[in-house]
Amino acid sequence: MASYSPFLLCAVDFFNQVNLLYGTLTEFCTPSTCPTMSAGPKFEYRWADGVQIKKPIEVSAPKYVEYLMDWIAEQLDDETIFPQKLGIACCEIPLSRNINPFFKETQVLNLLVHISGSPFPPNFREIVKTIFKRLFRVYAHIYHSHFQKIVSLQEEAHLNTCFKHFTLFTWEFHLIEKGELAPLHELIESIILAY
Repeated sequence: MASYSPFLLCAVDFFNQVNLLYGTLTEFCTPSTCPTMSAGPKFEYRWADGVQIKKPIEVSAPKYVEYLMDWIAEQLDDETIFPQKLGIACCEIPLSRNINPFFKETQVLNLLVHISGSPFPPNFREIVKTIFKRLFRVYAHIYHSHFQKIVSLQEEAHLNTCFKHFTLFTWEFHLIEKGELAPLHELIESIILAY
């Protein structure tokens, strides 16, 4: 169970970071400026949640992000997926790369772990992977469609730092398939090679 602790700790943080970053662009990312959710001319994302919208539909970027943030919030609030009753446990996590400069190759960390008695769902990792894949799409849209606005708002350093942490975390835990990363391949390679 402790192996899921990084996901429990980080999913909310990354969700909040993307929400905050995108929130600064809402007056610029509109249905008229971004009629489709895309990351450059080759990558278009359609929305489906598998429940209310089963067949992927084309929506504007702001609508996609709205659907996404609502969907992620529902997942995070679902106690059968992300437990609300947590305890502290000490566990050792081997890191293949040095994600944090303060960590060594293997760290003993105090992590929140699930103690409510019910197990994580069998599809927990797949749900987490879907969350991170979809959050990546928002980063890809921001970089491709709104980077100049980010620069003019002087948010470039914050965006790059958040994306770097997101990239290293998803890379370490293999949360996003390589093909999904294509819209930002060069940026991701530069981040990974630096570590």
